[in-house]
Amino acid sequence: MTALDALVRPDRYPRSAAYDPRWLLDLDMGPNPLWLLEDLARDLDLRPGMRVLDLGSGKGATSVFLAREYGVDVVAADWWIGADEATAVFEAAGVGGQVAAVRAEAHQLPFDEGSFDAIVSIDAFEYFGTADSYLPYLVKFLRPGGQLGIATPALTREVRELGAIPLHIKALVGWEAIAWHTAEWWRFQWEITELVTVTSARLQEDAWRDWLLWSRAGAEHLPEGRAVHQPVIDMLTADAGEFLSFALVTARTQGRAGGSDRTA
Repeated sequence: MTALDALVRPDRYPRSAAYDPRWLLDLDMGPNPLWLLEDLARDLDLRPGMRVLDLGSGKGATSVFLAREYGVDVVAADWWIGADEATAVFEAAGVGGQVAAVRAEAHQLPFDEGSFDAIVSIDAFEYFGTADSYLPYLVKFLRPGGQLGIATPALTREVRELGAIPLHIKALVGWEAIAWHTAEWWRFQWEITELVTVTSARLQEDAWRDWLLWSRAGAEHLPEGRAVHQPVIDMLTADAGEFLSFALVTARTQGRAGGSDRTA
């Protein structure tokens, strides 16, 4: 089995297994986003007709997945990827009628309050969502009963508890690991606002191993893959699941849940 073949895992990620791993790697902006989203979605209630914000959508793989797999209408918002580039991905994937691309910075979202039934963010929230003031800002864009779900790099213990960033992690990402919080940190951070009810907060099972499979495939498939991914492979191999993980966190705002059957 090649490293690319290892990205097809119908036993654990049946929905993601239907997607060409070459296509997914060509949209690479972080560890397998479809695995993260498929796992996270198990804790969400996504139904056809919902309007979903994909926040930090990157080159668009997660937005394609949301539209195809759950029948939702997606607004794909990202600061680093232009709307034209993302739209080309959506059109080629046959979901251009369901997904609208918007170039937007996470702290200046160009949407009306109560615009969405759900907001998801895959491997992006660590860059903008850790501030105490961010959740109160973000939930304004959700309808009553709206859902929020994030998949974000995590450590198994807080850096504050450890007293330092583990050396093998610090060597690659430096201070950025300060934002890689535990699932329970996120639970407290959200619940203390009393703006949402956290419905799940967990570390993804064997997240470091999934990440390693992705990095090995990237090293094999992408033109500059070895240079880009080998340092990550070295970090994950040294860690062996001791500290590195992903936090999957979901919540609901107060009020009646929205969805395709809403009358307002």
